[in-house]
Amino acid sequence: MATVQQWTGEEAHALRRALRMSVRAYADHLGVAERTVANWDKHRAAIEPRPDTQAILDTALARADAVTQTRFVQFLAQGPLERRPSTTLAATIPDHETWTEDLERIVVCLDRQDFAFAATLLERWLGHAQPHDLDPRGLYLYGRSLVLSGDLRRLQGTLQDLMTAKRLYCDAYDVFTELGIPRRAAQIELSLAVVAEMAGRLTPAATRYQQLAGDKRLSPADRTRALLWIGTALAKDGRNEFAIEVMQQAAERFEDLNEPEDWANAQQKLALAHRGAGDLSRALAYIDTARSNGRFETPLQRVQIETAHGHILLTDLATRSEGHAMLDRASDIAAHYGLKHQLRSIKTVRNSKEYT
Repeated sequence: MATVQQWTGEEAHALRRALRMSVRAYADHLGVAERTVANWDKHRAAIEPRPDTQAILDTALARADAVTQTRFVQFLAQGPLERRPSTTLAATIPDHETWTEDLERIVVCLDRQDFAFAATLLERWLGHAQPHDLDPRGLYLYGRSLVLSGDLRRLQGTLQDLMTAKRLYCDAYDVFTELGIPRRAAQIELSLAVVAEMAGRLTPAATRYQQLAGDKRLSPADRTRALLWIGTALAKDGRNEFAIEVMQQAAERFEDLNEPEDWANAQQKLALAHRGAGDLSRALAYIDTARSNGRFETPLQRVQIETAHGHILLTDLATRSEGHAMLDRASDIAAHYGLKHQLRSIKTVRNSKEYT
């Protein structure tokens, strides 16, 4: 969920654009005067709403749907129009709008693991756009398309997919570096570390996560995700006691940041780390906490929680058959949605020497 630490007229204006409201409609939506909204639009970053209005804006953003929040983040990342370098406009405004709408559809498709439709939409733009012909906004959209194409490959997760994802992320990194958007560049560095972890390069991944966990270019939530993923890499490497300490720190930070989904995800990872450390009672307690507090609405989320729970149940002879049944369900979902990395993980769990 998108959040703002300190609202200025810039963020307030971006939210109005994301909501696609007129000045009057936006003022009515927030319960403020039209003149207030007009001042935000005029003065942008030079003006800060009053504390009570900051809270109103927080609420409006929190209640916005996922598509609106995605638009809001994109508008902020693009920066104020007057600060962007001038160049020949090779892409028209209608093209920009259509491209932006397609990116929003792609985000939803990836969330639902509808990879075929996401790939079709991405090809519509990446197959025809020439980066050197694009204006700054078009180049930004091109960079976002590269990132989403990398996400698509990473989610599918074969070794070839991971190699392609790495290339796409590196190309996107160059785009956002050229545009001078350090937050986007840092997010790509985080994605590259995830690719390294998925490819089995655990020590380099953990080292990179550790660096990014303190990187001020990232939001507090992203820095905390990096911290959590240090623990994930350590646990995969068999260093479960250290992993638990790091994951616990991340879980506490997610609680402080009011990020319930990330907090539930941390409980799931803590469950697996405690299983690896040989403490099944705590592992079961943490996985129950994760299941009770997480939403697990997407196929990937369901596969991950079922795989984690099944792995824990497999560890005890008394619950082994239940664990196999749970892994069967996870495998069926992963196969149906083309989650090849998850299928490989399930196979690895089943073939572990612990259970053979």
